[in-house]
Amino acid sequence: MAVCVDVLAVVLLLRVAVLGFPARPPPQAESSCGYKSCPATQPSMLNVHLVPHTHDDVGWLKTVDQYYYGDRNDIQHAGVQYILDSVLEQLLADPTRRFIYVETAFFFRWWRQQDSATRKAVTMLVNEGRLEFVNGGWCMSDEATTHYSAVIDQMTLGLRFLNDTFGACGRPRVAWHIDPFGHAREHASMFAQMGYDGFFFGRLDYQDKARRIRDKDMEMVWRASESLTPPTADLFTGVLPNGYNPPAGFCWDQSCNDPPIRDDPNLEDYNVDNVVKRFIEIANDQAKMYRTNHIIMTMGSDFQYENANLWYKNMDKLIRYVNAKQSQGSKVNVLYSTPSCYLQGLHQANLTWSVKMDDFFPYADGPHDFWTGYFTSRPALKRYERLSNSLLQVCNQLEVLGGPNSRKGPYGEGDSDTLQEAMSVAQHHDAVSGTEKQHVANDYAKRLARGWAHCETLVSNALATLSSWEAPREYCLSLNISVCPATENSYKFFLTVYNPLSRMVSWPVRLPVNGSDYMVLQPHGQVLDSQVIPVSKATRKIRGDRGYAVNELVFRVQAPPVGFRTYVVSQMSRQHPPVAPQPGTPLSMENQFIRVTFDPDTGLMNSLTNLETKQKIQLMQNFYWYNASDGNSADSNQPSGAYIFRPNSSTPIIVSQTAKTYTLKNSVVQEVQQEFSPWVSQVVRLYWGSRELELEWTVGPIPVEDSLGKEVITRLDTNINSSGYFYTDSNGREMLERRKDFRPTWDLKQSEPVAGNYYPINSRIYIKDKVNQLTAVTDRSQGASSLQDGSLEIMLHRRLLYDDVRGVGEPLSEPGDDNKGLVVRGRLLLALTPPKDAADIHRPLAEALVLEPLLAFQTGELHPNTILEFSGLQASLPPAVHLLTLSQWDQESVLLRLEHQFQVTESPTNSQPVTVNLKKLFSTLEVVGVSEMNLSANQWKDEMNRFDWKTSGGEQCPPRRLGDTSPWEITLKPMEIQTFLLRVRQR
Repeated sequence: MAVCVDVLAVVLLLRVAVLGFPARPPPQAESSCGYKSCPATQPSMLNVHLVPHTHDDVGWLKTVDQYYYGDRNDIQHAGVQYILDSVLEQLLADPTRRFIYVETAFFFRWWRQQDSATRKAVTMLVNEGRLEFVNGGWCMSDEATTHYSAVIDQMTLGLRFLNDTFGACGRPRVAWHIDPFGHAREHASMFAQMGYDGFFFGRLDYQDKARRIRDKDMEMVWRASESLTPPTADLFTGVLPNGYNPPAGFCWDQSCNDPPIRDDPNLEDYNVDNVVKRFIEIANDQAKMYRTNHIIMTMGSDFQYENANLWYKNMDKLIRYVNAKQSQGSKVNVLYSTPSCYLQGLHQANLTWSVKMDDFFPYADGPHDFWTGYFTSRPALKRYERLSNSLLQVCNQLEVLGGPNSRKGPYGEGDSDTLQEAMSVAQHHDAVSGTEKQHVANDYAKRLARGWAHCETLVSNALATLSSWEAPREYCLSLNISVCPATENSYKFFLTVYNPLSRMVSWPVRLPVNGSDYMVLQPHGQVLDSQVIPVSKATRKIRGDRGYAVNELVFRVQAPPVGFRTYVVSQMSRQHPPVAPQPGTPLSMENQFIRVTFDPDTGLMNSLTNLETKQKIQLMQNFYWYNASDGNSADSNQPSGAYIFRPNSSTPIIVSQTAKTYTLKNSVVQEVQQEFSPWVSQVVRLYWGSRELELEWTVGPIPVEDSLGKEVITRLDTNINSSGYFYTDSNGREMLERRKDFRPTWDLKQSEPVAGNYYPINSRIYIKDKVNQLTAVTDRSQGASSLQDGSLEIMLHRRLLYDDVRGVGEPLSEPGDDNKGLVVRGRLLLALTPPKDAADIHRPLAEALVLEPLLAFQTGELHPNTILEFSGLQASLPPAVHLLTLSQWDQESVLLRLEHQFQVTESPTNSQPVTVNLKKLFSTLEVVGVSEMNLSANQWKDEMNRFDWKTSGGEQCPPRRLGDTSPWEITLKPMEIQTFLLRVRQR
């Protein structure tokens, strides 16, 4: 085994000692949890680790509440509270029994309802390692459609509860993602940085699994970052043999039909000998797939153990009778175990393991069954989740900056917890993924809406404190369809723009108004250039009677880092009618950075030029749809559905060869409004001062009167020589190279040339050659690919007529507000750059789309002492540094995460170490204590000692941290995240 001296611990101990931070909780009584609690194994035998478990979806076919209480059993028989009640009783009956639990969202709710005697019993089980928490996040997050910041938050929420409740014995050692539909490299990187020793999952592409079984490569070390020096992001990873189900014939839940062990020899149907024989055969067969004398069997499945006695009574017998065969020469040893005890057995084997560098997308469980549709399913919910994440970060920041008054102030009582819990539930692999029933999707959205309301109160209180102005504030959630009563009904109003980023941001604002001439003033009285344009036909159609503004006021705002700026907007007494868009297509439109040209005959784009770098590419963009399979084909009966993307043909159907266009140009914005059909339209938009081209698309209701399900894409065709390669982000962070019809770890037999080349994108996709790189930055998670050289396609919306037989039991056909079908509007931002400079553009661009400014509106008269501009930072952070987390931890402490947002080789300028002084970070807060945590903030960094694994790639110890010469100065290297608890006080 490798032994690495933890030089970081020395630095941190010094830092803690110097700063006097209360860095250690009181010592706990001696416990025997974790690896110390593992039962003895037999070195000369095959050790079969039986892992009793339940997989409890935090919403899927039923809502979270329905699953917890056991309601709506007509949909699915499942009641989580009864599972935990029953398991507790059975664990207390026999000290050899074990159980693992995963979803803290459910356990938290159950724990609150227990009396002190029950809590004491559970704590004893945890301290003795008989009840073990694995994974430990609020949910088991999806890995394709989640953004890394939201994943970190939900993991922190769950793990903090376990830490606060059970101490070190509540800290999971193993990450456990048995049900997500493909696995992201960034998730593995995060798990490694959270201190997990290993990671086990259930779903693996059928071809990949066959190769790994053949080569006995089902367990490996996943090197999950190209930027972080090994083993920082290395994670031992194992593929479970049966997904997450028990071996065939050995399911003893009340939901199963397998026969129990009948061990009365006087009975005619006595079956012990047969059961033992079959089990030993299965164990020996499974052992052929793995490299050590330890194998794992998952004894449980979805919502099992509601009557735990059935399981444990039969497993007790199985263990007794199988192990009794050892006296007759059997070499199989069966034991109750946990994933961490199994992992310890693998670690003690001291083998050298293969290294995996890529990810596990896309996932297919058959030749025509690619789970790539859910990358886009429920696009409106995906967008709402992304906006909710942005609001949550604003809410967290202002809770810190506004102090106690933010939680209880002039607008009432507000909190960030409600939205944090709703966002954490939304990360579940059947939530933001879009693979739940419609009524469950509605429930997720309602939870987020309740969280928004609580956060808006907190934000209003905080802004009132920081600005010294308590006039009522309004928030407009439907600005994308020009609805905002505060601006539609007012001759004069105030707009406060809060910027959650750690650098100055410039942002275009479009406000619905009914006047035609306005003056916009900055805080010091300067007049800001603004223009009034008519609300577009497409927007009026979507909006219906929810708003009545006839115009939009357009201008560009700026706000200081982690701060706000307030603008005064007044309607002028003399009104001039706005210039209406004119029919027809311009030859071009351009600002100081970009020129885009159009074909006047088709109304479509035909080139894009970067005026700074003198680059020009051909660029054609249009909308298409794939006809979704209904399952009625000779190759396969697999239809497209919420999970599965399976087009009937590899050639998509074009919506229209031409677009009806209108053109608008003024000093703030230039637009070409394109109508492709009654259900597809777009605005090609270029703001003055922007280095990116905006494509605002509107799709829906998707027509299905022709009985054809449709999967709608936009495709960008260029003359970039991409040679079959394209690049997608992993959970919004590191970029991964993709190659058409290729997998790095096995010889792919491609059977679905479209769906089998789709990958998830959370924030961006790009293609490049030696001269040009075209990057598309998205506003939500989507599925995307490059099926031809020089081409990018992104799936925007799906409406399907058949269930895909993966359990959800209904077609993906969202009704929308009027039951005629869902209309979705979104944005793509295009940037053309030289490849070497591309990250300097797309990194901050994607960051700004994830954390959008918050807009708050007020009317009335300004108080003379009102503060119109504020920054929570003393200065902007360097371009490479992102303020990932700033949230209240307790009354005296805040949680801070700073990250280096560039990869190691992607920018000559920004892919360098950066030093930040924590003392000089905040403008209104004095940092008086600091202690470094692991990524999930449930362990002191200097106490985070993970298993070392020997790999075929050799050994490397984490390098000595650069530049930490002062206890207040931290140095971030590319892709590094550092997490701190800060003790602060108001300056």
